[in-house]
Amino acid sequence: MSRRPTIRMLSTWSGVGLAALASAAAAQDRSTPSAATTETTLEEISVTADTAVAASPRVGPAASAGYVGGTTGIGGISTPVASASSGVITGAQLNSRPVTRPGEVLESVPGLIVTQHSGEGKANQFFLRGFNLDHGTDIALFLDGMPLNLRTHAHGQGYADINFLIPELVGAVEFHKGPYFVRDGDFASAGSVRIDYLDTTAENVALTSIGSFGYKRALSIATVPLGEGNLLLAGEAQVYDGPWVVPDALRKINGVARYSQGTPLDGFSVTGMAYAARWTATNQIPERAVTEGLISRYGTINPTDGGDTSRFSLSGKFSATDDTGVTRASAYVIRSQLNLFNDFTYFLNDPVNGDQFHQLDQRIIGGGEALHIFQGDLFGRPMENEIGVQTRTDSIRVGLFNTTNRQYRSGVLDDRVLETSGAFYFDNRVRWTDWLRTSVGFRADGYYASVASDTPANSGKARDGIVNPKLGLTLGPWFDTELFVNYGGGFHSNDVRGVTATVDPTSSLFNTTRSPFLVPSTGYEIGLRNRSIAGLETSLALFRLDFASENLFQGDTGTTEPSRPTRRFGVEWTNRYAVTPWLALEGDLTITNARFSDYDPVGNRVPEAPTTIASAGVTFGEPLGWFGSLRFRYFGPRPLIEDNAIRSRATALFNGRVGYNFDNGISVSLDVLNLTNSKSDQITYAYVSRLPGEPAEGLIDRVFHPVEPTAVRLTIAGKF
Repeated sequence: MSRRPTIRMLSTWSGVGLAALASAAAAQDRSTPSAATTETTLEEISVTADTAVAASPRVGPAASAGYVGGTTGIGGISTPVASASSGVITGAQLNSRPVTRPGEVLESVPGLIVTQHSGEGKANQFFLRGFNLDHGTDIALFLDGMPLNLRTHAHGQGYADINFLIPELVGAVEFHKGPYFVRDGDFASAGSVRIDYLDTTAENVALTSIGSFGYKRALSIATVPLGEGNLLLAGEAQVYDGPWVVPDALRKINGVARYSQGTPLDGFSVTGMAYAARWTATNQIPERAVTEGLISRYGTINPTDGGDTSRFSLSGKFSATDDTGVTRASAYVIRSQLNLFNDFTYFLNDPVNGDQFHQLDQRIIGGGEALHIFQGDLFGRPMENEIGVQTRTDSIRVGLFNTTNRQYRSGVLDDRVLETSGAFYFDNRVRWTDWLRTSVGFRADGYYASVASDTPANSGKARDGIVNPKLGLTLGPWFDTELFVNYGGGFHSNDVRGVTATVDPTSSLFNTTRSPFLVPSTGYEIGLRNRSIAGLETSLALFRLDFASENLFQGDTGTTEPSRPTRRFGVEWTNRYAVTPWLALEGDLTITNARFSDYDPVGNRVPEAPTTIASAGVTFGEPLGWFGSLRFRYFGPRPLIEDNAIRSRATALFNGRVGYNFDNGISVSLDVLNLTNSKSDQITYAYVSRLPGEPAEGLIDRVFHPVEPTAVRLTIAGKF
């Protein structure tokens, strides 16, 4: 039975959704830069630019020696929510960014800051829309349908390690901001980012990089035909010491194997991933220690901080079409382990042995998703409905132990947790007129957890559920401008140990207050998107987000803990300009006001909440010859305590790249990171700590992790 007539009919809806999904699913992410197009034609499925703009963004120069492009799509990009703050980024755009660490490529998402306050093997720290998201508390991250946020985690709720990301394998990145998307549940209040790897590569590549401070990286990617499909293989190894007095000594190995068969609309893929890393960490250091000459900017208080981690996964994706629409399914199983040694307060709690602690997290995760998008009509108006289910189960061992120089001293807790959840979502999308579209949906989530604690009083079971509406209104286009109104509820889960606990694990003489299991949020947004200038897309969004309880970083434990309710409102301005097929410009600005919404004499500022984030960039290049990129990123000052008496300084960084593509398949590029040798900070906190000889109660001070000094990295790649 031919399915093409169905998709052709849907494409005439010009943006209702399924045609955009079909276009995105079949989108070709090629190694050859192309001009902005007005029509995408794939397998005789014709989709207009208005329909596919959110799903198939304009492609600019591919300013990367290692970028090979290829095909992504089987069970991949979903129907984007109609808003001014959602979109899709191609692999070419993402790989054109000169970055210090893999996670920083996600700064291609407008307004997102990705940084690091520890060793290179530890999860990144994220900032978005006035949130210090710590290691992922309120931003949901996914790779090939697998959730990356780890709930009830040893180091912080929502901990999301993306150090195993191979940027050259990325086919597309889909992002949503705010809790308006029905597929988004836990951790997605500030936004969500879905990363999809390529199913096949257009070319094979082998590259090597060398650079300052002991940086070395090798990568190979190849696609070979196998049976009726293709087998993609990728392997990566990296070492890095950094500028630190005590070297990071990062050792990382990474591998991906994927078999795919069929087309993006009717096919399947099976993927295995393996990753392991170990490192020594120079964590944030107190400003007074540098000022007094006890250590340098790149020195450390505890030279034995660091850790090791591993991750293994097996996942599959499936997509099929029939006369009613598209069916998609995915499933995964993940095994991960983390050993983390941190010392944030030095000699505050134990003046003799020090305050280092070991956080252990071992888990097996299993889950999946199934959805169906089907067509229909409502009062003669074109309509489509999306219905889906999601499930996830985590079997966890989570521990906390006091250590000295990584040697066990005493136990604090060693718990076993089983946490499972299920979700059902539905979305109805209708085009009422040529200038009016609506989206009305809801999402229902249910959670169950069981905790077996080594402190019996903290064992127990917990259940909770939440139902959230998701509403959207799109007006236009008029004069190449669309207007969007969005509303939605979201939530984050809390560490379930805090939900069942009744006593302090450090002393059973003290009771503790139980945390709520699920914490709701509510988001509102009004925005517009304009394309009246050829090649330029500009978006403006006004947003507000209310949270019933904020999760804040606690310096004495190195974890996030529930705090007071908050309210944020702000404005985002995003610009993408394809000036020519070989030149692209970008510019983004986010300004946010973040406050606690209840009264407390300690103050109403949300610690580490950024007020201003800005970025700009220029990318140039053609298939052969010179290419390059220059990026600017501004991370504004932030209050570090509730009364705003202590603030961070701003961070402004420039990164640059220049390279050349030869006609024999060899490419060479040179990255210069921190071009101006800025002496700013990656991250800054303020909390009480104690150095030897200081008062027993310690001192409150800024503690910071510095930006690395100017570094160069040379990459040579061969494509065949």
